[in-house]
Amino acid sequence: MASSKPRIIIVGGGLAGLAGAIKIAESGLDVDLFSMVPVKRSHSVCAQGGINACNKVARQQGYSEWMHFDETVYGGDFLNHQPPVYDMANMAPKIIDLLDRMGVPFNRTSEGERDLRLFGGSLFKRTHFAGATTGQQLMYALDEQARRWEVQGKVTKYEFWEFLWPVVDEQGACRGIIAQDMRTMQIRAFRGDAVIMATGGNGLIFGKSTNSVICTGGAAARCYQAGAWLGNPEFIQVHPTAIPGEDKCRLMSESARGEGGRVWVPRKKGDTRPPGQIPEAERWYFLEEKYPKYGNLVPRDIATREIFFACRDGLGIGGGRMVYLDCTHLPDATKHKLAGIFEIYEKFTGDDPCHVAMKIFPAVHYTMGGLYTSFEPKPDFKGMVPGHPKNMMTNVPGLYAFGEVNYQYHGGNRLGANALLSCIFDGLFCGPSAVQYVQDQKSPAADLPESLYQKFAQQEETKARKLIESNGTFNPYTLHRQLGDVMTDYCTVVREENGLRTAAEHVDRLRDQFRALKLSDTGMWTNQSLSFTRALGDMLVYAQAILAGASLRKESRGAHYRSDFTERNDAQFLKTTVAKYDKAKDRPVIEFEAVPTPLIQPRARTYGKVDA
Repeated sequence: MASSKPRIIIVGGGLAGLAGAIKIAESGLDVDLFSMVPVKRSHSVCAQGGINACNKVARQQGYSEWMHFDETVYGGDFLNHQPPVYDMANMAPKIIDLLDRMGVPFNRTSEGERDLRLFGGSLFKRTHFAGATTGQQLMYALDEQARRWEVQGKVTKYEFWEFLWPVVDEQGACRGIIAQDMRTMQIRAFRGDAVIMATGGNGLIFGKSTNSVICTGGAAARCYQAGAWLGNPEFIQVHPTAIPGEDKCRLMSESARGEGGRVWVPRKKGDTRPPGQIPEAERWYFLEEKYPKYGNLVPRDIATREIFFACRDGLGIGGGRMVYLDCTHLPDATKHKLAGIFEIYEKFTGDDPCHVAMKIFPAVHYTMGGLYTSFEPKPDFKGMVPGHPKNMMTNVPGLYAFGEVNYQYHGGNRLGANALLSCIFDGLFCGPSAVQYVQDQKSPAADLPESLYQKFAQQEETKARKLIESNGTFNPYTLHRQLGDVMTDYCTVVREENGLRTAAEHVDRLRDQFRALKLSDTGMWTNQSLSFTRALGDMLVYAQAILAGASLRKESRGAHYRSDFTERNDAQFLKTTVAKYDKAKDRPVIEFEAVPTPLIQPRARTYGKVDA
């Protein structure tokens, strides 16, 4: 018998999910929190560098919340919606104070103030940090607070459960989810008066990325196929500094550059000398020379392209696809702040960054696009109406999106250290909006017929059985490798029409081959092959939307760089890309929606570049 008490389902156990769970439990509603992994292992734990906010130390430099707001919109190349970003920047100092009271061990100055570091896209120190493991510290603090509500029975965690599909009633509203226990393989329906997706990014679409292997974008793709729209799917951030690996790419945080790390290559092509033997005069610090105002602190999209172009021109280390990220000159106290990432680098390469310059190359890192959401602006556009049910609701009533899976905050390019902030802000500010939506409903999910839920559960059981019984010739892991290769080659740092067309044709073929698979594991106990294969099908669907948006956006803006359309085109493309799934044609339909700019007008995004 279903409980008659209103409850909200949150899918995703990272910072956005935990912050939302805490805020909703405080309101008196019950929360079911679903996660494919233990909550404390969600991908938010991997964030290294910090979280942005103005505090009194930053104000003494001349910084302000308005400047944080402006930097975010400017960094996003004006595709961000300004009222939500305004609220995020202004609430940021309060979020830091809250986290401090929760016990997050932020680094301190000798005077006892919270320390700040430089991060890309700003000339001011405004990034709070806990060594080089900030995400982990925030996750542990929020999880501890969520456990208080868990003990009281207000929050129920479903760890090792995978979201399969939203339950949508005849009126088109979301009334729950279908999920699968990843151990017993049981598929169940769960009633919810509202559902919040907080499932992060889609890095696995590109094969190797800095993301965890659970970051497939599968949950968002399932909502998309169920009727939710995608916003700006083509905007994918490639982080400039990562260690290329055989299995994945390991992030070397922007905090290394924020603390004074320098990016360079030998001036002489093919120079194979160890970095310590190359004199200063024979090094090209290309970011510092091209962008003297910001230097190594240009935003990620710009740094990524400059590294890519340097290697393309044969100036990479030994003529290859790597450049140096040099921290050897930093004082010992600064190196200590970066110990977390230095340990990762030494573990996987054998070299100590304290003494040897790191070898790095860009890697897919973050999803600026995601599920399309709405909001209710204040009359003066300085923020959203607090608690309004529309805030961060998708086009499907009752279905919300928080955190990285939400497209609202970062526009064409996310500034470093804004991700942790946007996730926590979504949970704290927009959690009450979901509560208000539930309180406004006249028919609770508990009163709906069981047949509605069984219909969707049966749909997912049929899909799973079809995959298990498939007796084709194609290996899903081979198809995934091909997907990653083609998306990385044609749809990351540099894009152009012929390449995007080639990628789209390849993805179409992969979708055909997906229908003739054979799984290596057909058992019904902890079958990871089934989970991965199901996600692969959704990654292919999502990839089609990414490619379609990238092809139709014939301009360069933020992380979307077209070599055949190198200029930003506000007249045609100061617009959100809206991808709608056409079920009959099994294809994305792309529309464009104008982005209002009520508080900050678009301007040239140069970061003080010096023309060659």
